[in-house]
Amino acid sequence: MVTVLLHENEVAGYRGLRSKKRLSRRYPNRMKQIKKIINRYRFILRWSLRITLVCLLVDFGYILGTLPDWTHFADGPIQKSAFMMDYEYQRAMDHTLPPLRWQPVSLHDISGNIAHAVIAAEDSHFYNHSGIDTEAFKEAWEYNLKKGRIIYGGSTISQQMIKNFLLSPSRNPLRKWHELWLTLSLEKNISKDRILEVYLNIAEFGVGIYGVEAACRYYWDQPARNISMDHAIELAATLSAPRKHNPATRTAYFLKQAAKIKRNMGYQTGL
Repeated sequence: MVTVLLHENEVAGYRGLRSKKRLSRRYPNRMKQIKKIINRYRFILRWSLRITLVCLLVDFGYILGTLPDWTHFADGPIQKSAFMMDYEYQRAMDHTLPPLRWQPVSLHDISGNIAHAVIAAEDSHFYNHSGIDTEAFKEAWEYNLKKGRIIYGGSTISQQMIKNFLLSPSRNPLRKWHELWLTLSLEKNISKDRILEVYLNIAEFGVGIYGVEAACRYYWDQPARNISMDHAIELAATLSAPRKHNPATRTAYFLKQAAKIKRNMGYQTGL
């Protein structure tokens, strides 16, 4: 039985070879063209892989060069973010923009109400993840697919801090890739409290308004340490679109965001 099967396979292989030779004799030009196409695609694929590898190595070198000295970043004065410097450049070109408002303060001078509201709104698992909240990311993209457009990105506070402080507002895949690596490095070297402190001091809360201290003084003429939970929720509701939806504009979207944060916190407020 085995001998018969082997014989049949040999016959099938022989027939296939004869068929190919017959086609080669019958359509010599076509077979040459097919071989050329196959060789061309092999060449393109081979060089594409090589170029991709080189680009990855170059980009990895760029990421290493972008990494800040975390020892100097771990404490001390908070520096202006990339977004703030970009705003100052825009204002130099357009003098109708309001001046930059920014007053960095320590986490001890920021009301716990603000920290709780912002964490509830932006990253409820902030103190439990290592920089990337995979569950929130999955939920965000399922929601985006359902709506057919990108609405939520599932970014953590750590990711947003990296984006605001070191990167740019762009949403291209390369920037997200850099954000991922920088966030993981940040979480390994900097405490959660310091990350939160920096984020609360560089987040945008309106046109030219950065940081919770400047926002609280602008909207309510109060320092951040005295802010009530009602106002803290309003600050948190501002983060998704600060230039259009904030405590001054009080748009329908802003009020909806504030109500959503209130529900998530299970807090009864006067909003």
